[in-house]
Amino acid sequence: MRKQRPAPQDVTLASDLQAPDPVCPLCERPIPPDVPQSRHHLIPKLRGGKRGETVLLHHICHKTIHKTFRETELARTLNTPEALRAHPDMARFLEWVARRPPGFTGKVR
Repeated sequence: MRKQRPAPQDVTLASDLQAPDPVCPLCERPIPPDVPQSRHHLIPKLRGGKRGETVLLHHICHKTIHKTFRETELARTLNTPEALRAHPDMARFLEWVARRPPGFTGKVR
């Protein structure tokens, strides 16, 4: 007996198996593969976080964190995405960036 080929509707394409875009834990927008992205050490490497947990962020979100806060402040009190989101300075940025498309790459001021 010959094996039957599956019907076309039963075939799964490689493009159908692609995982969804990761989500930035800071701004909670998807991170498309063609957008600059960065790994953020929740505890800065200079403050003992060299082998610590990291999170994948949009590059603009990562740059804003390091422009806004000192390493010591990040290590002591702002060492989770939730704590960062709750800070008033980051909340202002997050409100602004939420109105931008996921692929937005602007200058950090």
